[in-house]
Amino acid sequence: MELLKKLEILADAAKYDASCASSGAPKRGSRGVDGVGASTGAGICHSFTPDGRCVSLLKILLTNFCLYDCQYCVNRRSSNVPRARFTPEQVVTLTLDFYRRNYVDGLFLSSGIIRSADYTMEQLVRVAQSLREDHRFRGYIHLKTIPDADPQWLALAGRYADRLSVNIELPTEAGLARLAPEKSVRTIKLAMGSIRLAQEEAQSDTTAPSFTPAGQSTQMIVGADQTNDSTILQAASTLYGAYRLKRVYYSAFSPIPDSPSAVPAQAPPLLREHRLYQADFLLRAYGFSVEELFEQPGNLSLEIDPKLQWALAHREQFPVDLNRAPLRMIARVPGIGLRNAKRLVELRRSRRVRYEDLVRLRCPLQKIKPFVVTQDYRAAMHDASSAQLRRLLTAPPVQLALL
Repeated sequence: MELLKKLEILADAAKYDASCASSGAPKRGSRGVDGVGASTGAGICHSFTPDGRCVSLLKILLTNFCLYDCQYCVNRRSSNVPRARFTPEQVVTLTLDFYRRNYVDGLFLSSGIIRSADYTMEQLVRVAQSLREDHRFRGYIHLKTIPDADPQWLALAGRYADRLSVNIELPTEAGLARLAPEKSVRTIKLAMGSIRLAQEEAQSDTTAPSFTPAGQSTQMIVGADQTNDSTILQAASTLYGAYRLKRVYYSAFSPIPDSPSAVPAQAPPLLREHRLYQADFLLRAYGFSVEELFEQPGNLSLEIDPKLQWALAHREQFPVDLNRAPLRMIARVPGIGLRNAKRLVELRRSRRVRYEDLVRLRCPLQKIKPFVVTQDYRAAMHDASSAQLRRLLTAPPVQLALL
């Protein structure tokens, strides 16, 4: 099969894996070494690094042949899709060619399972090893690992890759057992644990080579079963705590032709995926707990974002006096992010915070006004019920102007 045809098939097959977005990669200096490429921080597929650069990764599968028959996967062995397979040498050639044409800053490589987990993982490691050792490639490399593979292959993968991902795919053990019986939550978590342990050992020994310095990530599929958002986020919170994951990615289930009856015939709303990302950020950056975001187990609101949903359910916490409240509470005000919360705290060291300061910070005033107090402003609609506020804050702009 022609290389371009393989690329068309295997790049398309890779689009279902959302866990390739990465951040926190260290710079791989090449001073004194002949090398190709340069990793200057985060490497994110068609996104932005912390320093503002737009970067991309070549995101492909080594092969979409697979021994497993996961019911939610387009590449399952019973799926009627075109199949292709790269050799490790072809992936190396493509990566270098794409880099030299300035199309990509690195590689995200995943694969279906062929022959065995060990064989597949060996093939993935061969690609990364060849790029690093044979071609002195200094770009970003993210490898999707095979949890069932021998730990020696995970150890080698971590030496060459900036980031590893071990996809848990479904948030509950029962869901995985029903839709992907050939996979094991225990095996997946053992792989995550071995990566974390190797990272900690490398960090504690300054003479040891680095090990997956950008950390590890995972992906959970949303809507392939009946698992609700509170359970999904509780699973994510547990993974963050137990394995120090950099990110959990959420991927809305996408029905494919000839989908089995075990999975839904329709995809969940994409907005549900978006709300999970918003809630996940509240867990990681704002100090929220899963229990705070849900009065009872269920799904996040599609109508309003999770922070506003929490604020409306906890009116006793508001209004927040921006001249007295701690940073943590200011950041919980709907419409005020962490950056602006820090700016407000810094500002009040020199003078009192006024309403015009919120204007200068370009805060969404209509969203903020019911929840804050400044030197010259008292929260509008302070006595309104949460239901009234919700209606006003989700009303068309003409009605919002009256708030």
